[in-house]
Amino acid sequence: MAEELLQGINALKKSDVRKAVDERTRQFAELGKRSGDELFGELCFCIMTANFNAQRSIDIQNSMGCRLCKLGEKELAAKLKEGGHRFPEVRARYIVEARKRRQAIADAIANMHGDEAALRKWLAENVRGLGYKEASHFMRNIGFTDVAIIDFHIIDLLVRRGIVERPKTLTPKRYLKIENVLRGVAKKAGLNLAKLDLYLWYMETGKILK
Repeated sequence: MAEELLQGINALKKSDVRKAVDERTRQFAELGKRSGDELFGELCFCIMTANFNAQRSIDIQNSMGCRLCKLGEKELAAKLKEGGHRFPEVRARYIVEARKRRQAIADAIANMHGDEAALRKWLAENVRGLGYKEASHFMRNIGFTDVAIIDFHIIDLLVRRGIVERPKTLTPKRYLKIENVLRGVAKKAGLNLAKLDLYLWYMETGKILK
């Protein structure tokens, strides 16, 4: 059933969706050239999205701006709760803990820029609140192109088409196995994994977010 998926992607590549995908990936690349609060704010966004709605996380990020990088834990938790976040206290704690590692995170991005797998593994192991999915999300949003964001939307799409079996839990080993499947789809579609994710998200939700 992978052929059906490829047909859907190729149809979208001939539509206005392609322009939106290209523009969004251009924005990701531009963000990756920046530093400081903007880059860290994107990390905060990806911490917030875990087990929560992406659009609502975007709304919180936009409404708070640089305060995500500055507020104390209790104040931050209150703002996240005000924004309707499902886990305001836990996410506030993770964000405040990540602040203490900002330089280490920046160094890892610089030193492992040519090894995306190693960088993702480091982020997942060293930044609380980031698993493989969230670390991949952060990396994609700052311009990396060879990691897949595997969430329930993507798994649902692949399962429905008989491309993968639904995993009971998404361990790093299973994550990498599904990512390799997606890498094969991306190659056949003439895309990198960053662009493939945007097309798949559009197919599943009708939206191109980040």
